[in-house]
Amino acid sequence: MRAWTVDAEGLRLSEVPEPALRGGGVIVEVLASHLPAYTKAVVTGGRGGLPLPLILGPSCIGRVTAVAPDVFHVAPGDLVLDTALLNAGDGDEILVGWVGLGASGGNERTDRMREVWRNGAFAEKALCAKETMVKLPGAEDYPDPARLAFLPWLCVAAAGLHTAGPLAGRDVAVLGATGQMGGAAVLLALAEGAATVTAVGRNQAALDRLAELDSRVRTHQLTGDRATDAAAIGPVDVALDALGATPTADATMAAYDSLRVRGTLVLVGGVRQDLTIPYGEFMHRRLTLRGSWMSDDETVRTVWNLVRSGVLDLSAVELLKTGLTDPDSALDLAERTSGLSFVALVP
Repeated sequence: MRAWTVDAEGLRLSEVPEPALRGGGVIVEVLASHLPAYTKAVVTGGRGGLPLPLILGPSCIGRVTAVAPDVFHVAPGDLVLDTALLNAGDGDEILVGWVGLGASGGNERTDRMREVWRNGAFAEKALCAKETMVKLPGAEDYPDPARLAFLPWLCVAAAGLHTAGPLAGRDVAVLGATGQMGGAAVLLALAEGAATVTAVGRNQAALDRLAELDSRVRTHQLTGDRATDAAAIGPVDVALDALGATPTADATMAAYDSLRVRGTLVLVGGVRQDLTIPYGEFMHRRLTLRGSWMSDDETVRTVWNLVRSGVLDLSAVELLKTGLTDPDSALDLAERTSGLSFVALVP
């Protein structure tokens, strides 16, 4: 079969053997995978280490073709989401076929996990660990499975927002709303009944597009001045930070400043700065600071039910399809996407 492989020489399209079924495994025909905008940085080592060599690819929408004898929750013919998140407990987690380790940051056990479950889903077929499989009931009737490749990002955004409690009737802000994770969070907050959603980012064109989604969407283009940004963002009950790498933490702290009493700031992004939280103010305002990484199966089912019922309409997302044939062109295309645009890799 064809697959995108990465080794010390880089990324290439390769002919590789089809995966062989083994205990604890599920073989899927890959229907579509989200090609993140930062994939080029992953391949070149700019986002952490990959366990080379491997078949690249974090998660996919797939059709089950075979299951091991010890797999009972999915069966041949099912449409599934492969979350790529393999969790051994105690913070030992890996993303199969991708960069990223859980709370432990990596150790001997995660090294073994990456050795046993090394290959991802940028291929015609994939062998997946049973723990990463979530069945999507009714997905066989969805008109365009490639659009469902955006589900993993919606689920990560939802997991973060859910740490703040129910969103219905509350004012929500999303920092980094002009990125794909932030755009997903805006859609989720609207679908779950937020009173207002303040989309915050730097790309005015992407902000304008978000404003067209719903009359509840407010937008703010970051100025770089913490006080100015905080005043424009808030007051809000929930702020979700989905920003990428930033030179300072000022935008994140502006979101902190924008919170009402008993508000919650949730961190799901790529900011690599320390946050200076004033103890007394934090205590007296009764604030909550939460971190969230990836999502769980229950969140996947919740988001899928929102999509399946039509409450969350994925037609708002611009879908760009590409195939396996030309990896370099596909990575260039993905790098140009943002907000509610994404590239689906369709083998």
